[in-house]
Amino acid sequence: MPQPKKHSDTAAASRVFDTAMEGIKALEKALDKKFIAAVDLIYGIKGRVIISGMGKSGHVARKIAATLASTGTPSHFVHPGEASHGDLGMITEDDALILLSNSGETAELMDMINYAKRYRIPLIGMVRRKTSTLVEAADIAFVLPEIPEASPIGAPTTSTTMMMVWGDALAMALLERRGFSKQDFGRYHPGGKLGSQFLKVSALMHKGNDIPCVNESELMSIALVEMTSKGFGCTAVENNKGQLTGIITDGDLRRHVKNLDLMKMKSSAVMTKKPMTISPDMLAMEAMAIMSEKKITTLLVAEGTKLLGILHIHDLLRAGIQ
Repeated sequence: MPQPKKHSDTAAASRVFDTAMEGIKALEKALDKKFIAAVDLIYGIKGRVIISGMGKSGHVARKIAATLASTGTPSHFVHPGEASHGDLGMITEDDALILLSNSGETAELMDMINYAKRYRIPLIGMVRRKTSTLVEAADIAFVLPEIPEASPIGAPTTSTTMMMVWGDALAMALLERRGFSKQDFGRYHPGGKLGSQFLKVSALMHKGNDIPCVNESELMSIALVEMTSKGFGCTAVENNKGQLTGIITDGDLRRHVKNLDLMKMKSSAVMTKKPMTISPDMLAMEAMAIMSEKKITTLLVAEGTKLLGILHIHDLLRAGIQ
């Protein structure tokens, strides 16, 4: 085996970048009414988008399915080999089928093509060869621009990059068509860093009996029990109409600690009036920013004077919000 030439490594890498960019630009120029037709087709179906491919095309298909599913278009990947052994039953007449193939003659895809034609399931094909079974069978066929692979041996490189970008373009077109929001995206990513950025306060706040709250007329001895038993180190204060009028924090206690009759004082005499509140619709990350700026650890959640909940900094940290 010949010794590798180190000076050629960067040249090989540059060739990959150059051909990938050439392929993407050519793909963009090739956008036409067929792309809009594909968006219309998928947007209009009642079921899901089923995507399949074999080998490298299959890996790209998995990624496209995942991107579609996380951005508002129900989708999943079906392996062509498994499809031929029962998983065709996962595809219904309400679905649309996208098949990816370099040659357009992938043997493992033939059963899926025949199934789609038999049950009139809309079929979109993404292929490299203009003349192929997949192109002839597809209701909408996308033929990749004739850009060479970056590999000197013809291994799928540029072609798979173009397929991936085409899938992203399709997903984003559908996302914008649906009006898919950041909050929608957060619902599908509750356990990830991305999802935590779109969590609302309402999803993390404590509600009902978990909220520390006393009436204005309650003695501070009662308020202190409420502050400690609920574990927040503070308590909301309401009037007889159930309206939020104040908050008692450890800071309020320190200001009155020299008063020997503190425990006999009414909550209304110790509380901080017109407390800062946040909306349940506020993003949790915005609540964290407020806590950091004000150097506080809790925030009351309210709509007007109606107390709805309480949020602690630990709730935010547990959700992965820094």
